[in-house]
Amino acid sequence: MPLDSVDPLDADELMNFAERIEQLSPADAEWVGSLFQECMRARMREAELLSGLTEAGATESTEFDAQLAQVALDAAEWLKTLWNVGYMGAGSFPSQPRSAFPLIELEDVIKSALFARIREGKRPLPFPPPTRHGLPWHDLVESAEITYDVAAEIVRDDQGQSIGAIVEACPDWQLIEEITKDREYIIQHRGLGPLFRLRIEHPETSPTSTLRREPPRWTRQIRLQERGGFRSYTLEWPQEEGGMQSISLRAATWERAESEAGYWIVTKHPEMYGQVKFEKAE
Repeated sequence: MPLDSVDPLDADELMNFAERIEQLSPADAEWVGSLFQECMRARMREAELLSGLTEAGATESTEFDAQLAQVALDAAEWLKTLWNVGYMGAGSFPSQPRSAFPLIELEDVIKSALFARIREGKRPLPFPPPTRHGLPWHDLVESAEITYDVAAEIVRDDQGQSIGAIVEACPDWQLIEEITKDREYIIQHRGLGPLFRLRIEHPETSPTSTLRREPPRWTRQIRLQERGGFRSYTLEWPQEEGGMQSISLRAATWERAESEAGYWIVTKHPEMYGQVKFEKAE
């Protein structure tokens, strides 16, 4: 059947495809989901092109189609992250191995901090962030200069040794180092991401404790190259067998290069995320 004789799918039909993708096996869902996202990008691009050709009276409808396409793309990214990473807040997503996608209600969409983050154009983390009373706590991982007042306690084993911490009702904090006995600790959430300094305040002196992100432990260079009037950035990263490898960054500015370098680290070396600072090398 010639392609030009096939009517375009409407928005409802496209969203039905998204729901059917969820029912596929994980192996099939990954490549079918990627193909679906590319189709949605093409639809959104088509809407953008049409918006420049239509009369003023039709502009509003075309813009709505583009907005709907973007929502669909964001929803696809959200669902993919839920499956691959497995966090919805409040522990409502089953741990791996997973055999079926959970039922998502309207309330899950409205209250999802992850979906709101994606709608803002921010990339999801490739691992579940700490939670604060059951909700993903992205700001804690991404803000370096803030000291938070928190409710916290140290978890001890049968011999009274400190083995972990509960912070803002999140029990997944690991104890890395005890700085001051019964008072100050270095902790990390699930062994991934930044390190934090937890200072336990005694109830008789203060009702809350404090939590602050530790300064970076490592320094890595980002190299700027200019050829033919074009700028490019590469991240210099040491190899296990010795020597350095250059990681190409999709960036035209230093700020974007830092962001892309951080995202590369979070996907390749999540245990180091938030513990690396970058310096310019020309």
